[in-house]
Amino acid sequence: MIPLALFLGGSVIAIPVVTGIAEGVQEQKKQNEEAANETRMIKFNIYVHCEDEHELADDIDEGIIVLRHNKVWVVPRDIEARKPIPPKQGLTPELHAFAGFFIQYPDDERCPVERGLVSTISDDPPVLNWIYVNNDTYALAYGNRTASITHMVGAWDWTDDERYIMLDGFEGFIAVDEGIDPSTEWGKEGLRWAVYFDNDDDGLKKKKGKRRAFEIGLERVCQSAEEQLKQLEDADKKMQVKTRGGLSTQFTAPGAEARMKKKEAA
Repeated sequence: MIPLALFLGGSVIAIPVVTGIAEGVQEQKKQNEEAANETRMIKFNIYVHCEDEHELADDIDEGIIVLRHNKVWVVPRDIEARKPIPPKQGLTPELHAFAGFFIQYPDDERCPVERGLVSTISDDPPVLNWIYVNNDTYALAYGNRTASITHMVGAWDWTDDERYIMLDGFEGFIAVDEGIDPSTEWGKEGLRWAVYFDNDDDGLKKKKGKRRAFEIGLERVCQSAEEQLKQLEDADKKMQVKTRGGLSTQFTAPGAEARMKKKEAA
Protein backbone atom coordinates (compact mmCIF):
# COMPACT_ATOMS: atom_id res chain seq x y z
CA MET A 1 0.00 0.00 0.00
CA ILE A 2 1.30 3.46 -0.92
CA PRO A 3 -0.77 6.02 0.96
CA LEU A 4 0.33 9.37 -0.44
CA ALA A 5 2.36 8.83 -3.61
CA LEU A 6 2.95 6.49 -6.52
CA PHE A 7 6.38 5.53 -7.80
CA LEU A 8 6.34 5.62 -11.61
CA GLY A 9 9.49 5.39 -13.71
CA GLY A 10 11.70 6.15 -10.74
CA SER A 11 9.89 9.40 -9.92
CA VAL A 12 7.41 10.29 -7.21
CA ILE A 13 4.03 11.64 -8.30
CA ALA A 14 1.85 13.23 -5.60
CA ILE A 15 -1.77 12.11 -5.69
CA PRO A 16 -4.89 14.10 -4.77
CA VAL A 17 -4.93 12.75 -1.21
CA VAL A 18 -2.55 15.51 -0.15
CA THR A 19 -4.79 18.16 -1.66
CA GLY A 20 -7.80 16.55 -0.03
CA ILE A 21 -6.15 16.64 3.37
CA ALA A 22 -5.27 20.31 2.96
CA GLU A 23 -8.81 21.15 1.91
CA GLY A 24 -10.15 19.18 4.86
CA VAL A 25 -7.97 21.11 7.28
CA GLN A 26 -9.11 24.42 5.78
CA GLU A 27 -12.76 23.35 5.97
CA GLN A 28 -12.37 22.32 9.60
CA LYS A 29 -10.75 25.66 10.37
CA LYS A 30 -13.67 27.40 8.68
CA GLN A 31 -16.16 25.39 10.73
CA ASN A 32 -14.34 26.23 13.95
CA GLU A 33 -14.39 29.92 13.11
CA GLU A 34 -18.08 29.67 12.24
CA ALA A 35 -18.90 28.00 15.55
CA ALA A 36 -17.05 30.73 17.42
CA ASN A 37 -18.95 33.52 15.65
CA GLU A 38 -21.65 34.28 18.18
CA THR A 39 -22.98 37.18 16.12
CA ARG A 40 -24.47 34.70 13.65
CA MET A 41 -26.54 33.28 16.47
CA ILE A 42 -28.04 36.60 17.52
CA LYS A 43 -31.79 36.30 17.14
CA PHE A 44 -33.43 38.52 14.53
CA ASN A 45 -36.72 39.28 12.79
CA ILE A 46 -37.04 39.88 9.05
CA TYR A 47 -38.55 43.04 7.57
CA VAL A 48 -39.45 43.23 3.90
CA HIS A 49 -38.67 45.98 1.39
CA CYS A 50 -40.08 46.28 -2.12
CA GLU A 51 -39.11 49.08 -4.51
CA ASP A 52 -41.67 48.26 -7.21
CA GLU A 53 -44.02 51.17 -7.97
CA HIS A 54 -47.08 49.02 -8.57
CA GLU A 55 -49.89 49.80 -6.11
CA LEU A 56 -50.01 46.18 -4.93
CA ALA A 57 -46.39 46.47 -3.83
CA ASP A 58 -47.62 48.69 -1.01
CA ASP A 59 -49.02 45.54 0.61
CA ILE A 60 -45.48 44.16 0.79
CA ASP A 61 -43.15 47.11 1.35
CA GLU A 62 -42.31 47.65 5.04
CA GLY A 63 -43.91 44.29 5.83
CA ILE A 64 -42.66 41.50 8.08
CA ILE A 65 -42.01 37.80 7.53
CA VAL A 66 -44.34 35.35 9.29
CA LEU A 67 -44.53 31.55 9.37
CA ARG A 68 -47.86 29.84 8.80
CA HIS A 69 -49.08 26.54 7.32
CA ASN A 70 -45.47 25.44 6.69
CA LYS A 71 -44.96 28.40 4.35
CA VAL A 72 -43.21 31.76 4.62
CA TRP A 73 -45.37 34.86 4.10
CA VAL A 74 -45.19 38.65 3.96
CA VAL A 75 -47.83 40.57 5.90
CA PRO A 76 -48.11 44.26 6.86
CA ARG A 77 -46.22 45.36 9.96
CA ASP A 78 -47.28 47.52 12.86
CA ILE A 79 -44.35 49.95 12.69
CA GLU A 80 -44.58 51.10 16.31
CA ALA A 81 -45.23 47.69 17.88
CA ARG A 82 -42.91 45.90 15.42
CA LYS A 83 -45.45 43.11 15.06
CA PRO A 84 -47.38 41.58 12.15
CA ILE A 85 -50.82 42.90 11.33
CA PRO A 86 -53.07 39.89 10.64
CA PRO A 87 -55.09 40.05 7.39
CA LYS A 88 -58.09 38.91 9.43
CA GLN A 89 -58.80 39.43 13.10
CA GLY A 90 -59.17 36.60 15.57
CA LEU A 91 -56.68 34.18 13.99
CA THR A 92 -55.90 31.23 16.25
CA PRO A 93 -53.06 30.81 16.89
CA GLU A 94 -51.85 34.34 16.23
CA LEU A 95 -49.46 34.98 13.37
CA HIS A 96 -45.92 34.10 14.34
CA ALA A 97 -43.19 36.42 13.10
CA PHE A 98 -39.88 34.89 12.02
CA ALA A 99 -37.47 34.96 14.97
CA GLY A 100 -34.32 33.02 14.25
CA PHE A 101 -30.60 32.83 13.58
CA PHE A 102 -27.92 31.12 11.50
CA ILE A 103 -26.45 27.75 12.46
CA GLN A 104 -24.74 24.83 10.75
CA TYR A 105 -27.17 22.37 9.17
CA PRO A 106 -26.77 18.85 10.64
CA ASP A 107 -26.04 16.63 7.64
CA ASP A 108 -22.79 14.65 7.44
CA GLU A 109 -23.46 13.89 3.76
CA ARG A 110 -23.05 17.54 2.73
CA CYS A 111 -19.49 18.52 1.95
CA PRO A 112 -18.73 21.24 2.65
CA VAL A 113 -21.25 21.69 5.43
CA GLU A 114 -23.84 24.40 4.88
CA ARG A 115 -24.98 27.22 7.10
CA GLY A 116 -28.66 26.78 7.85
CA LEU A 117 -31.33 29.17 9.06
CA VAL A 118 -33.74 28.36 11.89
CA SER A 119 -36.70 30.14 13.42
CA THR A 120 -39.11 29.61 16.23
CA ILE A 121 -42.52 28.61 14.90
CA SER A 122 -44.30 29.26 18.18
CA ASP A 123 -43.60 31.18 21.38
CA ASP A 124 -44.83 28.68 23.91
CA PRO A 125 -43.22 26.29 23.59
CA PRO A 126 -40.50 28.02 21.48
CA VAL A 127 -40.11 25.21 18.92
CA LEU A 128 -37.40 25.64 16.26
CA ASN A 129 -37.68 24.61 12.60
CA TRP A 130 -35.39 24.88 9.57
CA ILE A 131 -36.12 27.41 6.80
CA TYR A 132 -35.58 25.88 3.36
CA VAL A 133 -36.45 26.23 -0.33
CA ASN A 134 -38.70 23.58 -1.87
CA ASN A 135 -36.79 22.01 -4.77
CA ASP A 136 -39.90 21.72 -6.94
CA THR A 137 -41.71 25.01 -6.39
CA TYR A 138 -38.88 27.27 -5.08
CA ALA A 139 -41.22 28.41 -2.31
CA LEU A 140 -39.70 29.11 1.10
CA ALA A 141 -40.96 26.67 3.69
CA TYR A 142 -40.20 25.53 7.21
CA GLY A 143 -40.04 22.12 8.80
CA ASN A 144 -38.01 19.65 10.81
CA ARG A 145 -34.84 17.93 9.60
CA THR A 146 -36.75 15.11 7.93
CA ALA A 147 -38.91 17.56 5.97
CA SER A 148 -36.03 19.81 4.94
CA ILE A 149 -33.03 17.57 4.30
CA THR A 150 -33.81 16.73 0.64
CA HIS A 151 -34.40 20.39 -0.23
CA MET A 152 -32.24 23.54 -0.44
CA VAL A 153 -31.25 24.29 3.16
CA GLY A 154 -28.34 26.68 2.54
CA ALA A 155 -25.96 28.23 2.47
CA TRP A 156 -27.72 31.13 4.18
CA ASP A 157 -25.76 34.28 4.92
CA TRP A 158 -25.94 38.03 5.21
CA THR A 159 -24.68 40.78 2.91
CA ASP A 160 -21.34 42.47 3.56
CA ASP A 161 -23.02 45.08 5.77
CA GLU A 162 -24.80 42.27 7.69
CA ARG A 163 -28.12 43.93 6.91
CA TYR A 164 -29.84 41.78 4.28
CA ILE A 165 -30.36 38.02 3.98
CA MET A 166 -28.82 36.02 1.14
CA LEU A 167 -29.12 32.42 0.02
CA ASP A 168 -26.33 30.80 -1.98
CA GLY A 169 -24.72 34.24 -2.32
CA PHE A 170 -27.83 35.74 -3.94
CA GLU A 171 -30.55 38.14 -2.74
CA GLY A 172 -33.04 36.49 -5.07
CA PHE A 173 -36.22 36.65 -3.02
CA ILE A 174 -39.62 37.24 -4.62
CA ALA A 175 -43.09 37.72 -3.17
CA VAL A 176 -45.67 35.79 -5.21
CA ASP A 177 -49.40 36.47 -5.13
CA GLU A 178 -50.98 33.21 -4.00
CA GLY A 179 -54.44 34.76 -4.23
CA ILE A 180 -57.02 34.77 -1.50
CA ASP A 181 -58.40 31.34 -2.28
CA PRO A 182 -61.08 30.33 0.25
CA SER A 183 -60.42 26.67 -0.53
CA THR A 184 -57.00 26.85 1.15
CA GLU A 185 -56.24 27.31 4.82
CA TRP A 186 -54.15 30.41 4.16
CA GLY A 187 -56.81 31.80 1.82
CA LYS A 188 -59.40 31.55 4.55
CA GLU A 189 -57.07 33.58 6.78
CA GLY A 190 -56.38 36.24 4.17
CA LEU A 191 -52.71 35.36 3.64
CA ARG A 192 -51.70 36.38 0.13
CA TRP A 193 -48.00 37.02 -0.47
CA ALA A 194 -45.78 33.94 -0.22
CA VAL A 195 -41.97 34.18 -0.37
CA TYR A 196 -40.05 32.35 -3.10
CA PHE A 197 -36.38 32.09 -4.08
CA ASP A 198 -35.42 32.85 -7.69
CA ASN A 199 -33.15 29.83 -7.94
CA ASP A 200 -32.90 29.99 -11.76
CA ASP A 201 -32.34 33.77 -11.76
CA ASP A 202 -35.10 34.24 -14.33
CA GLY A 203 -37.73 36.06 -12.29
CA LEU A 204 -39.46 32.75 -11.52
CA LYS A 205 -40.78 32.59 -15.08
CA LYS A 206 -40.96 28.80 -14.96
CA LYS A 207 -42.56 28.68 -11.52
CA LYS A 208 -44.97 31.56 -10.97
CA GLY A 209 -47.13 31.11 -14.07
CA LYS A 210 -49.52 34.02 -14.43
CA ARG A 211 -49.30 34.99 -10.79
CA ARG A 212 -48.09 38.49 -10.01
CA ALA A 213 -44.69 38.69 -8.34
CA PHE A 214 -42.39 41.37 -6.91
CA GLU A 215 -38.70 41.33 -6.07
CA ILE A 216 -38.14 41.91 -2.37
CA GLY A 217 -35.28 42.47 0.05
CA LEU A 218 -35.21 40.66 3.38
CA GLU A 219 -33.76 42.89 6.09
CA ARG A 220 -32.25 41.31 9.19
CA VAL A 221 -33.38 43.25 12.28
CA CYS A 222 -31.75 42.08 15.49
CA GLN A 223 -33.95 41.68 18.53
CA SER A 224 -33.02 43.65 21.61
CA ALA A 225 -31.99 41.97 24.84
CA GLU A 226 -35.28 43.16 26.34
CA GLU A 227 -37.31 41.50 23.58
CA GLN A 228 -35.48 38.23 23.99
CA LEU A 229 -35.85 38.35 27.76
CA LYS A 230 -39.58 38.95 27.44
CA GLN A 231 -39.90 35.89 25.22
CA LEU A 232 -38.15 33.84 27.84
CA GLU A 233 -40.41 35.13 30.57
CA ASP A 234 -43.51 34.51 28.44
CA ALA A 235 -42.38 30.92 28.06
CA ASP A 236 -42.06 30.62 31.87
CA LYS A 237 -38.31 30.70 31.54
CA LYS A 238 -38.26 27.24 30.04
CA MET A 239 -34.65 26.29 29.37
CA GLN A 240 -35.27 23.12 27.40
CA VAL A 241 -36.99 23.63 24.09
CA LYS A 242 -39.33 20.98 22.76
CA THR A 243 -37.90 19.64 19.51
CA ARG A 244 -39.21 18.71 16.10
CA GLY A 245 -37.08 16.45 13.96
CA GLY A 246 -33.75 16.42 15.72
CA LEU A 247 -33.15 20.11 16.45
CA SER A 248 -32.96 21.27 20.03
CA THR A 249 -31.61 24.35 21.75
CA GLN A 250 -30.98 25.81 25.17
CA PHE A 251 -31.60 29.51 25.66
CA THR A 252 -29.38 31.41 28.07
CA ALA A 253 -29.67 34.89 29.47
CA PRO A 254 -29.34 37.67 26.86
CA GLY A 255 -25.70 38.38 26.10
CA ALA A 256 -24.51 34.91 27.03
CA GLU A 257 -23.26 32.48 24.43
CA ALA A 258 -26.04 30.54 22.73
CA ARG A 259 -25.52 26.79 22.62
CA MET A 260 -27.07 24.41 20.19
CA LYS A 261 -27.33 20.63 20.28
CA LYS A 262 -28.16 18.67 17.17
CA LYS A 263 -29.22 15.04 17.25
CA GLU A 264 -30.89 12.61 14.92
CA ALA A 265 -34.63 12.21 15.21
CA ALA A 266 -35.70 9.13 17.10
